[in-house]
Amino acid sequence: MTITAAEQYFLDDVSLDMPWALVETFATLHRWMPEDVNKAADVIVSRLRAAGVPVEVHQPEIYLSIPLKASVTAENIAYRAKPPSSSLPAPDGVTGKLVFLKANPKALRSYNRDVKTLFGGSIASVAEVKRIVGGNIVVMQGFGNPALTSLIEEWGGIGLIAVNPGIDIHWGTCTTIWGSPDLQDMGRKPKIPVIAVNNPDGQKLMALAQSGGEATIRTDLLEGWFAQKIPVVTIPGTDEPEKYALVHGHYDSWEVGVGDNATGDATLMELARVLWKNRANLKRSVKIAWWPGHSTGRYAGSTWFTDAFALDLDRNCLAQINCDSPGCRWATSYHDTRAFSESAHIAADAIRDIVPSAAIATHRPPQAGDYSFNNIGLPSFFMLSSTMPDALRAEKGYYDVSGCGANIAWHTENDTLEIADPANLLTDMKIYLLSVLRVANAELLPFDWQATCDEFTATIDGYQKAAGALADLSPSRNAVAALKSALGALDQAPIAAQNRARHALARVLVPINYTNQPRFRHDPAYTVQPLPTLAVAADLADMTDDHLRRVAGVELMRGQNRLLAALDQARRIVEAEAG
Repeated sequence: MTITAAEQYFLDDVSLDMPWALVETFATLHRWMPEDVNKAADVIVSRLRAAGVPVEVHQPEIYLSIPLKASVTAENIAYRAKPPSSSLPAPDGVTGKLVFLKANPKALRSYNRDVKTLFGGSIASVAEVKRIVGGNIVVMQGFGNPALTSLIEEWGGIGLIAVNPGIDIHWGTCTTIWGSPDLQDMGRKPKIPVIAVNNPDGQKLMALAQSGGEATIRTDLLEGWFAQKIPVVTIPGTDEPEKYALVHGHYDSWEVGVGDNATGDATLMELARVLWKNRANLKRSVKIAWWPGHSTGRYAGSTWFTDAFALDLDRNCLAQINCDSPGCRWATSYHDTRAFSESAHIAADAIRDIVPSAAIATHRPPQAGDYSFNNIGLPSFFMLSSTMPDALRAEKGYYDVSGCGANIAWHTENDTLEIADPANLLTDMKIYLLSVLRVANAELLPFDWQATCDEFTATIDGYQKAAGALADLSPSRNAVAALKSALGALDQAPIAAQNRARHALARVLVPINYTNQPRFRHDPAYTVQPLPTLAVAADLADMTDDHLRRVAGVELMRGQNRLLAALDQARRIVEAEAG
């Protein structure tokens, strides 16, 4: 695309003055204890109001699990450790034999729960891994993520030691509960202590595990319901003020968290200032929100907002745009940009128009970030922002992390002011602003549902190939083709009709591609396969037990029915608006 004169008018107003001042202030503020998080919210609110931007502040009680301290003792040696958020508090210690499991590090980062994917064939079955793990403390390389913790618990492990890749220990979380728990969720809170150690100490513990040694894990956490502030700015549009794009990011962090996520908070603040100042030139509204409870509540802030304003989001929100870790040191590539298929071109075009030479690739977002809106059905793009080129990361010997522009200061005490880069931040602020404008000011809502149909077809073909003669997914493939054909006719409809259809389609097609739970509930925090109700088809060929395969066939039949009903509903929406 080409930047229009109207868009350039907004872009020319972007400045580093106000956002960089916030980055510098946040570089001095710890933002993980509840009272400190609220103080940081007060800073955001006071600076917005000083700039003339009105801001509403909600203060819900959300459930938090705040790591305090941890240790592991083996052979009379105490090793330094950190407990991830939501680990079982075990101040008196849990003692057990150490066992070592070797897993695929990339699979651990993806929050995958599939044994074959996790262990790459080194472990043949769930029964085998249960025999190894049961009654023991597991030592594994990687990060103590939610999917892995839940599996170790299911397999009978009594504790988990995650051996981080480097000299530093990273904070994180280990619960599969998304946001504050409800009655159906609360049983999934981890019932085992989990800790992370650095690589040198972890190597010693892995060696001890292989020689049959034992260890004692101690963890201490502060857990409960805490009132936390959620600042929200609403910039009204002139033509359709009830419709809006939601731009958001978390302002709580580990320690001072400059790259994750003070730079994102600063980006949101500058967007609020520029959009408010120029609101007379906005067709639709924009809401900008800062979340607490991201780090210690597993997205509890954004989840509360989703729940509290679910019906308004359902009726009126056009897209959600997540802002995490923009403007970091050495982060000049966009090859790991996250976006849904229907909105990927919005992100890619905005990047290309601001940075014509950028390396750009968009990918399916993982079950992470503050993507707390999938069950409502919002088109989505961005999660993490610019990142380091792979060649530079390899040159520096950096391992893979999930933020800070690939700086390994992520989730450590080292995520301080030098992790932010003013020039990169200015670039990323403009990318975010341009992409938001292209939702708010578009005459025709820019969601490409034909691209989503192409994704669905590729997913179905992949599952069919894996299942072979054990499944027939042709009804789903045909239903996608019928929907895509109907979408072609929609292009001739009036703009208002096309917009109604593009908006309504999101509520049907996003949940069927990203969720297992019903609408207005939140899926667990581990990987959701594309078109998840069909995903069991890919496992049929590996099922040697006839009874299990038949049971899986029943699940697939029901899952395909759900998908077919959604595709039929989507096609009828399109046909009704196409006339």
